[in-house]
Amino acid sequence: MFLKTAARHQYIDIRSVSAFKSFTDELYVLIRNGIRNGCRSVIFVCIGTDRSTGDSLGPLIGYKIGNLRYKNVYVFGDLDNPVHAKNLDDVMRSIFTKCCKPFVIAIDACLGKMDHVGCITIGEGSIKPGSGVNKELDPVGDAYVTGIVNFGGFMDFLVLQNTRLSIVMRMADLVSTGIRYVLWKFDRDPEYMQLFCSN
Repeated sequence: MFLKTAARHQYIDIRSVSAFKSFTDELYVLIRNGIRNGCRSVIFVCIGTDRSTGDSLGPLIGYKIGNLRYKNVYVFGDLDNPVHAKNLDDVMRSIFTKCCKPFVIAIDACLGKMDHVGCITIGEGSIKPGSGVNKELDPVGDAYVTGIVNFGGFMDFLVLQNTRLSIVMRMADLVSTGIRYVLWKFDRDPEYMQLFCSN
């Protein structure tokens, strides 16, 4: 769970009929802009833990996209090997050591206002994982995808533990399917085929 440090983002209600299109349109633009700014690999850092229902969004998405087979696309964090507060710094060092000019997309769950529960936010900039539950970690990401899984403000740890799995799963389904669709589009675009061509 995190606090955003980004300047621009978009709320997408997963119950909306246009949610998938809104999400994929925005994700495509973010990745395209990253590539045009010189990035040569796309990294999905799926943050969270399977030990808390509300904080399991990142690992679930990582599990669902972990078998992607595109050149220069990498996924860190899933149900078996989650990325969390204790190993996040090591994971980020590994990314910047091993991946060519990475464009990092941080994926995480968060708590928010009551009327935003069930929304995905997507935008440019970084997030600060753990800051929503008083953990001090460095900002992560050139862009981010987050899911507002419950409302916060009081006893946030308990709220995360008591978040309904159904809302987390619906978000994970939309985001993972959207990521697959966007990468499929890049893979078939002559401008980007050399970067993303399927293995």
